[in-house]
Amino acid sequence: MKIDDFYRREFGVVAGIDEAGRGCLAGPVVAAAVILEYDIEEVCDSKLLTSKMRERLFDEIMEKAAVGIGMATPEEIDLQNIFNATKMAMNRALENLPVKPSFVIIDGKGLDLGVPGACLVGGDRKSKLIGAASIIAKVVRDRLMEKLHDLYPEFSFHKHKGYATKDHLNEIRLHGVLPVHRMSFRPVLENLSRERLEDFLEKKLISRERFDRILGLLEAREGVAFGKERVGHNLTLFQTRGQG
Repeated sequence: MKIDDFYRREFGVVAGIDEAGRGCLAGPVVAAAVILEYDIEEVCDSKLLTSKMRERLFDEIMEKAAVGIGMATPEEIDLQNIFNATKMAMNRALENLPVKPSFVIIDGKGLDLGVPGACLVGGDRKSKLIGAASIIAKVVRDRLMEKLHDLYPEFSFHKHKGYATKDHLNEIRLHGVLPVHRMSFRPVLENLSRERLEDFLEKKLISRERFDRILGLLEAREGVAFGKERVGHNLTLFQTRGQG
């Protein structure tokens, strides 16, 4: 028996939930919840499909399924951490479902959404419901990232979609951090200056709460760097005195 059929038989109305963009350096994390009465055979993990296949299946899923979409912004990711922000996006997707499921199956582990459900590691390859959710989340997020490219043409968001690719890291170094970046993520934080952060706040591009959070991380990073410098300096003095 297929895993989705097992859960349908046991619990009735079952929703599959997955996310896209959890590991990115920019943009939101997007989640989708999908209820299908019957499987769409070609559906599988969105990462195994071409962009054209995802777009075609997206239209079919939207036509045949009950779908809810939710997201968490870069600000929410910075304030809540990516794990909690992912759960926030998934709960919003559930809330936006037009039909209330009696059970949910979620790709991953440890993602308790406070509703009856189960987590499946590698669920997007085991379950058509989760696979359908992964396609919806991926297509929605990709479209959002393409719009970000229109706003920031110096960044190739339409290509790397905010992931930590070599091109994206080079763009951050060359053009600087943007408000749409996840500033709490190390590769971004390492390229963020206090002056740029203050400029974001002055122009009201970020909230005071987010500013305070990232400033604390910057100061902690500077403190660690200063501590390493002092240790190195003291070690040099010790070695010099030892030679004398």
